[in-house]
Amino acid sequence: MAGHSQFKNIMHRKGRQDAVRSKLFSKLSKELTVAAKMGDPDPETNPRLRLAVQNAKSQSMPKDNIERAINKGSGGEGEDYEEIRYEGYGPGGVAVIVEAMTDNRNRTAGAIRSYFTKSGGSLGETGSVAFMFDRVGEIVYPATAGDAETLFEASIEAGAEDVSSDENGHIIITAFEELNDVAKALEDALGEPDSVKPIWKAQTGTPVDEEKASSLMKLIGTIEDDDDVQNVYTNFEIDDEVLQRLTAA
Repeated sequence: MAGHSQFKNIMHRKGRQDAVRSKLFSKLSKELTVAAKMGDPDPETNPRLRLAVQNAKSQSMPKDNIERAINKGSGGEGEDYEEIRYEGYGPGGVAVIVEAMTDNRNRTAGAIRSYFTKSGGSLGETGSVAFMFDRVGEIVYPATAGDAETLFEASIEAGAEDVSSDENGHIIITAFEELNDVAKALEDALGEPDSVKPIWKAQTGTPVDEEKASSLMKLIGTIEDDDDVQNVYTNFEIDDEVLQRLTAA
């Protein structure tokens, strides 16, 4: 059974990121600006900013863009963004968590609610589905970083909690509080990762059939395309063959 992370990997390999690169850079810039505005503008002493810079670089964001976003935040410029988490249920009763960064709470809440409603889902109160997820750290390395055994040994030595590897790469899970320390240790051992970020990891999955899966994937895509949305997490599980058919178009 494939889950959200596998779905994301397949969609990225389809080249979808080429069409949304400017939108991706906008989201990365927003995180850089907010991280610099809320703390020290030096990535070495500001863990959140360090992770934001690392992720921006992993997406080939130009150095000038990164520096411009940091300077904007450290100079007190830009909008005052509010970080908000939305929770609800999508098609098939799948739990969905949406992380947004907005300068207009009413606009964002109205948009997110409409996405859920149009998909046949429903937006709930904060905490309505978060109990089904764990807040953890995620570090992603490409397959070229090494074989599964090498990554496992390096990750456990660095203090990680779990490692999963396949032909697409390696996903390392850490305690939320230890993400920055583990990421630093792994960078020294293996080089820079593809991404380092806190995530909501589903405790168990909710199986969905092909019809519900199709509606769910459309909902996720619509939410992720919203300029105010930074991240989307779900707990769905789809049969591998069904997922391949749905992402083949």
